[in-house]
Amino acid sequence: MSNNRKVRVKIPASTANLGPGFDTLGMALSLYAWIEMGEAEQTVFHLYGDEMKDVARDKSNLIYKVAQMVFDEAGISVPELEISMHSEIPLTRGLGSSASAIIGGMVAANALIGSPLSNDRLFDMATALEKHPDNVGASLFGGIIAAAWDGSHADVIRIEPPEDLEVLVVIPEFELATSKAREALPSSVTVADAVYNVSRSSLLTGALACGRLDLIGAAMRDRLHQPYRAPLVPGMETVLAEATQHGALGIALSGAGPTLIAFVDRREPGKSELEAFLMETMREQGIEARTRWLLPCRTGALAESVDENGMQNQSFLDMIKGEVRS
Repeated sequence: MSNNRKVRVKIPASTANLGPGFDTLGMALSLYAWIEMGEAEQTVFHLYGDEMKDVARDKSNLIYKVAQMVFDEAGISVPELEISMHSEIPLTRGLGSSASAIIGGMVAANALIGSPLSNDRLFDMATALEKHPDNVGASLFGGIIAAAWDGSHADVIRIEPPEDLEVLVVIPEFELATSKAREALPSSVTVADAVYNVSRSSLLTGALACGRLDLIGAAMRDRLHQPYRAPLVPGMETVLAEATQHGALGIALSGAGPTLIAFVDRREPGKSELEAFLMETMREQGIEARTRWLLPCRTGALAESVDENGMQNQSFLDMIKGEVRS
């Protein structure tokens, strides 16, 4: 490996569960993080953007640690790295920020050493870290994924998002740790609630695969996690109950929250009404929030060599400025 070789990776954010598909369904979103990685004399980090202000700048950094996991798995030693990162993905909001860092670090490290590990192997390694495959699978493969994890291997199917599917996220201005959101869940559920979710998760998967947007509202309902997490997100009960009356196809908590994600037909004339309803519901609860219209991201993490693509003279920061502007 050339000592001055660098790779750059663009990684999409993700939303998990999609309502009923707890720890199973995920979708990549058009919100991104970028990582540049190269071998160095000593490890150094360049972190850009507001979302990076609390991220570690030493070898406890998650990207550094997952890169070393890849090198160890491949039997190659690259102890010192120069890592640059910029992210648009808000931390601990339910949009897969940790999954994007894990996938970005692994894909970059693998590309840096000639890609000896398959994406399937990276997926298993990432899922073992995250403990569930939904966010990491969406960020790695793009589109919509349905996956099952047995503790050592994840099986996955990728679904191409329907052409007319658009999403609106409402991001409350407070953080909600996944660990806290998981503590709110019961240790057991009734058979009736299990069947309720299995049926809707199956229906949702089929509806998305077939482009049946008319079935999404019925299919996105959940009894396994959202009712128990609702007290952690003021206004969530109202939003889940009423968003379809204001133009949403369906709505769910994004991952562990607190972000809420509405699925919308891009031809829907009432988009502004839906956005106003979500913001007003948050305001009524005294919650500061922001909204973003996003699309499903059809590509997963993409790596390219800085040297091979004529980018030697374009700094990472210049590249980011161009990407964010576009």
